[in-house]
Amino acid sequence: MNTVKIAAIVLIVAGVLGLTYGGFSYTKKTHEVKLGPIELSVKEKQDVTIPVWGGVSAIVLGGALLLYGYKKS
Repeated sequence: MNTVKIAAIVLIVAGVLGLTYGGFSYTKKTHEVKLGPIELSVKEKQDVTIPVWGGVSAIVLGGALLLYGYKKS
């Protein structure tokens, strides 16, 4: 399988997932303090939203790459 086709499929899947879920969240460690035997850490939850136009454009770009990959081979 060609790398252009793989990239196209990844873009289409990412676009569909972006439209389905609308974003994702992750936890980020921001501060860590060690005072002898005591350890303190602060974790912040970060949310990343994916706009609808981003998901749609990823699907369209993936489809265009997929069609271009088939025509070229």
